[in-house]
Amino acid sequence: MTRETARLLITCPDREGIIAAVAGFVARYRGNILEADQHSDPHEGEFYMRVEVELDGFSLGRETFAAAWEEISEPFDMRWRVYWGNEVKRMAILVSKESHCLNDLLWRWRTGELPVEIAFVAGNHADHAEQVEACGISYQHLPVTPETREQQEARLLSLLRDESVDVIVLARYMQILSANVVDAYRERIINIHHSFLPAFAGPRPYHQAWERGVKIIGATSHYVTEALDQGPIIAQATTHVGHRDTVDDLVRKGRDLERVVLATAVRQHIEDKILVSGNKTVVFD
Repeated sequence: MTRETARLLITCPDREGIIAAVAGFVARYRGNILEADQHSDPHEGEFYMRVEVELDGFSLGRETFAAAWEEISEPFDMRWRVYWGNEVKRMAILVSKESHCLNDLLWRWRTGELPVEIAFVAGNHADHAEQVEACGISYQHLPVTPETREQQEARLLSLLRDESVDVIVLARYMQILSANVVDAYRERIINIHHSFLPAFAGPRPYHQAWERGVKIIGATSHYVTEALDQGPIIAQATTHVGHRDTVDDLVRKGRDLERVVLATAVRQHIEDKILVSGNKTVVFD
């Protein structure tokens, strides 16, 4: 049976009494803690915590939580946010020509593995319109050229705001987003790329890897920042390759990794299991 929950994420300077204070607060308002996880970073002196509280019986709600929570958050100098699990996040997917990550996300969404609402899919090519619309999802064709880039990005921002999008997923979207989009959705844009960067930067990374005779290939999912492919890493995976593998084998294995790693990162984000610390993440999974 699914329980509706509130998920509380906390970052603050590490000191004694934080866990006791949080647990005492939840108990005082008749809450039942279903999950609690924490991490202390001695190097940075920071404390991270994720608490999931059952809403049934909890006497605080969206309108009353913040004022009550001040008695805990202020003394401990907390940066915090709370997500109410009875509200489903709205996701937009951006895609270019390659469809393997898009197909995987749509399949996981249809089977209920990713409990989100897909507000729309947008692509700089029209290739995937029929497939997406067959799922009952709007497809927005936003072709990008040097002359239209600024106009199309303004259209994209308008769509994101009109559709109340919470998280953007770049499913092998091969366009660079400007600072306007990154700033508006900071720590809410998830990208996927091969893990060869920076060793195999640029086009045809699997061909470069094959030419170098690599023994491991990988994929990395991260939050998007202004620095290209340098944002906080959420999830990674690798697989072995051998001397008999062709370039096509590397591409196939790489696509498999990209699908799984991107889906993992999206799931961790929508379940509110990620805290960002500088250019690193704390992932409670």
